[in-house]
Amino acid sequence: MSTVRLRRSELSTPASNAHMLQKAAASQADLVMLDLEDSVSPAEKDKARVQAIEALRSLDWAGKTRAVRINDLESEYAYRDIIALVEEAGEHLDILIVPKVKRARDVWWVDRLLTQIEKRCRLTRSIGLEVLIEETEALINVEKIARASPRLEALIFGPADYAASQGIDLKYIGNDFDTYPGDLWHYARNKIVIAARAAGLEAIDGPYVNIRNLEGYRRECLRASVLGFSGKWAIHPEQIPIANEVFSPVPEQVAQARRLIALYEEAQRTGQGAIEVDGRMIDMALVRNARQLIARAELLGR
Repeated sequence: MSTVRLRRSELSTPASNAHMLQKAAASQADLVMLDLEDSVSPAEKDKARVQAIEALRSLDWAGKTRAVRINDLESEYAYRDIIALVEEAGEHLDILIVPKVKRARDVWWVDRLLTQIEKRCRLTRSIGLEVLIEETEALINVEKIARASPRLEALIFGPADYAASQGIDLKYIGNDFDTYPGDLWHYARNKIVIAARAAGLEAIDGPYVNIRNLEGYRRECLRASVLGFSGKWAIHPEQIPIANEVFSPVPEQVAQARRLIALYEEAQRTGQGAIEVDGRMIDMALVRNARQLIARAELLGR
């Protein structure tokens, strides 16, 4: 089972912008991702890597999960990202986020390189992995990807790159149109979350690019939450409280879950396998769901 962490909100921040890194460290995001990939121009790659290392070592992250998205494994930057980050800031790094994986061997390669560096640097703990499913080939291989490494903690859906990979018109990426009946991303999201949960991983929904449309962001958080995702990326600070709210169990839900478990356990002591509570039939399947909700609440200290 992967490391248990809060992932309601994962804030993406360009590592090339020192001011934004400071703001990210002070934010309410559960995880902050220092980005070396899409938000950084080729001319700024080396500078961004140096600033990411410095930020990991010097900023106060206030208990947040510290992550870095490295460059695409098919680029000339990725191997240097991994080596420099782990050798120079490995003790301050919780997660590497790997973009554009296509097959299980991509994850295996990162795992093997990390293992060598950790041994050489005598790091006291392993660095975890999250991987982005944002290619059609990755979606086909997602079940194998999910089981490719014991370091894996989460799968992330990347809708923008996935849209390009599938040939979806750019104007539909915000998913705000009535052209397609239902949720444009339902199949991809559902396949990713099933693969993640079957492998004991978390599933995270990717960014919503229309940063001024907070209601649209809330809608996409709700859709992902209903399917079983644990959280969503934020690319603007105003999105963070929405994700934190949507992916948190409310106190009334927690109290009801505890009540259901107590009533069910009492019924079992008297030999009953299922009971009726408030007009609902409660059996072991619903009790399992209630226990998962309580576990999330306890992670939040509720």
